[in-house]
Amino acid sequence: MRALVEGKAALSPSGTDELPAASVKRRKYGNLITTVDGIRFDSKKEAGYYEQLKLRQRSGEVHFWLRQVPVHLPGGTKYVLDFVVFLKTGEVQFVDVKGRETKEFRIKKREVEHHFPFRILLA
Repeated sequence: MRALVEGKAALSPSGTDELPAASVKRRKYGNLITTVDGIRFDSKKEAGYYEQLKLRQRSGEVHFWLRQVPVHLPGGTKYVLDFVVFLKTGEVQFVDVKGRETKEFRIKKREVEHHFPFRILLA
């Protein structure tokens, strides 16, 4: 609309605005937001892990899972786990899906594992 007001864009014959297509903003780590079953995932890798969980649930290995589970740390820091997976055996897995490990991730992972009695699995 701003381009129309400033006289930089013309009206098409149909009378609608013809504005240049907005460029897609590149994400910091190159991940592509993906939607599966109406659920938005931050990366294709995370969506793929979700698909694997569905298959594992159909095979009887996984009972259920939770997504985006926050873990509150001392000092007001919050770490969000991608999945908490409950297996039929009674075991619970805390999973974080990462394309690349950042310095911040390693620090928070170490702090979570120090304060809580579980280990974070990387997928």
